[in-house]
Parts: sequence; C-alpha cells; structure tokens
Amino acid sequence: MTKRQNDHLRINDVLKEFVEANKLQDGLDKVNVKDAWQSMMGNGVNNYTTAIKLERDTLYVQLSSSVLREELSYGTEKIIKMLNESLGKEVIKKLVLR
Repeated sequence: MTKRQNDHLRINDVLKEFVEANKLQDGLDKVNVKDAWQSMMGNGVNNYTTAIKLERDTLYVQLSSSVLREELSYGTEKIIKMLNESLGKEVIKKLVLR
C-alpha cells in the first residue's frame, strides 16, 4: 500500500487520478457518448435507435427506420460536432449510421 497523504485534495482531482491509474477513460467515453446521443437527439430519434456503439473514434448507430437514417446522413458532420461539444472533447471523428 502507498503511504497516505495528508494533503487536502479536491474530489475532482482524486477521481481523475483514479480513472487514469485504472485506464477507465475508454469505458467512460462509451457511456458518455450514449448519454450524449440520447440527450441531443431527443425522443423522436431515440425511438428508432436500436444500438449505439463507440469503437476507437467511430460511433456506430443502428436505426430501425431507413427514412430516418437517410435524413440523418445529410447532417453527420453537424451531429459529430454537437456530440463532441457535449462531451467536452473530440471523442468521435466518424459517424456510421446502420
């Protein structure tokens, strides 16, 4: 065990150290992307969203409506920009609608 430090640390700093030490950032990004998609797209799109998966820097979104998929395909760059802004960093570089 490491020696206990008596310094007063902010909880934010402690959590960042914990995430970095245990290499949890990728998993947190996957959860945060799903939450961002649901909050940004609203109920209309979420009703037709069947799966959301983040692999490396590509977001795969499976939709049950081909019409909605085609409509969203026209704005993929804007969707990527909005999601990255919501996440506070560039996590997504490519969006694939299935």
